[in-house]
Amino acid sequence: MDQTTPDTAAPLIRNRTFDEIAIGDSATIERVLTAADVQLLATLYGDSDPQQLDPTHATSPDAHDTIGHGMWGVALIAAALGTRLPGAGTTCLEQSLRFHVPVRIGDTLAVQVLAIARDAATRQIRFACRGVNQHGVLAIDGTVEVIAPAEHIDYATTRLPAVRLPDGDGRPLLARALALGAIRVAVVHPCDETSLAAALDAHAAGLIEPVLVAPRAKLVEVARQAGLDLAGIAIEDVPHSHAAAARAVELAAGGRVDALMKGSLHTDELMAAVVASAAGLRTARRISHCYLMHSPAYPRPFIITDGAVNIAPTLEEKADIVRNAIELAHILGVTTPRVAILAAVETVNPRMQTTLDAAALCKMADRGQITGAVLDGPLAFDNAISAAAARIKGIDSEVAGLADILLVPDLESGNMLAKQLEYLGGASSAAVVLGARVPIVLTSRADSRESRIASCALAALVAHRYRLTPP
Repeated sequence: MDQTTPDTAAPLIRNRTFDEIAIGDSATIERVLTAADVQLLATLYGDSDPQQLDPTHATSPDAHDTIGHGMWGVALIAAALGTRLPGAGTTCLEQSLRFHVPVRIGDTLAVQVLAIARDAATRQIRFACRGVNQHGVLAIDGTVEVIAPAEHIDYATTRLPAVRLPDGDGRPLLARALALGAIRVAVVHPCDETSLAAALDAHAAGLIEPVLVAPRAKLVEVARQAGLDLAGIAIEDVPHSHAAAARAVELAAGGRVDALMKGSLHTDELMAAVVASAAGLRTARRISHCYLMHSPAYPRPFIITDGAVNIAPTLEEKADIVRNAIELAHILGVTTPRVAILAAVETVNPRMQTTLDAAALCKMADRGQITGAVLDGPLAFDNAISAAAARIKGIDSEVAGLADILLVPDLESGNMLAKQLEYLGGASSAAVVLGARVPIVLTSRADSRESRIASCALAALVAHRYRLTPP
């Protein structure tokens, strides 16, 4: 958990003292209950009730929608008193609250606190509290007695701690990969500091045994200038980047390495060597790229595909892209992943090819042409990741709000979506290319060290699975 720090760019906020609060003063806050809220509260309280902990319970035939712990509503009341009225310095003495209807994932709760009595001798104020959902139905009400502050407190807002729930079966990605042992990886033309350091970092982390495929003299010079140590690292000396790609593919086809990792050459140069008919790395599947994302705003990791390889995939190509993503989800421990097929709208429109493709893919799944997952689409992005948005639009779906895989319409939308989540939404990411006989790591110069190492961990998990079940 990250330490809470003040946001120095935010304006100062001032509380209200006892003398500044009159009978009838009120404050309101509004929040949407998310799956992450439900899971986090259940974890904190040690609550194993499936209606509050297991998001899949909401889709079972004999279960109601997933509901939140009642203390979530109490926490909103405390937030209103502690941040709005009176604000900082408030001390809670007593509360008496009643719960009328459950609050479900996607519900909006508007909580109001209203001053109804005050005692100047003790600075005590009694507040009437009530919370109503988006339908105007009373969910919680009662009273809370507090001691209001005597003096002003000026403070800045803070960046709250980042809480990340466990991935998959509870083990972080890196720990899973390390438990299986390092894989041998051909690192293709790592002839700049960033790509060479990435390979050496993954080696130091215990994830890979790198084979650097590049001009030896160039590698040595890059290492010297960057202060990197190449002692004990295998080097395949080749004259240039094109030869590096060809040699790396040859090593993979011959079983001498378990994976490929892009260095400083262009992606097209590496992938051209991979798909060459004589290379021996092709399978019956279309090659595609998967981003594995973990956003603070979503309760579990999810896959975005394809945002790097297939520019404008056809229906047939999308089917393979989905199959590759399903395979990756299985490797990560998701038994039956939910696939949301994204479009701009959630209805089939004959003038929008993306929606027609989505409907066709769902029918292919119904007919057993795509297996191992639950598919739904077309779904707009908000419906795919928000149960509230899906409910408002009347969408009844096993996937909406619970997606594990987001199939994007084309490369541009997938690439922009992933990078928006990473740079604006604080998401962490890893990525791997599937569909060949070995996994391929396509690093970017802008990738963080953590992202590069996570991508190597992801490739390691895939490579270990391929040893048991070759693609």
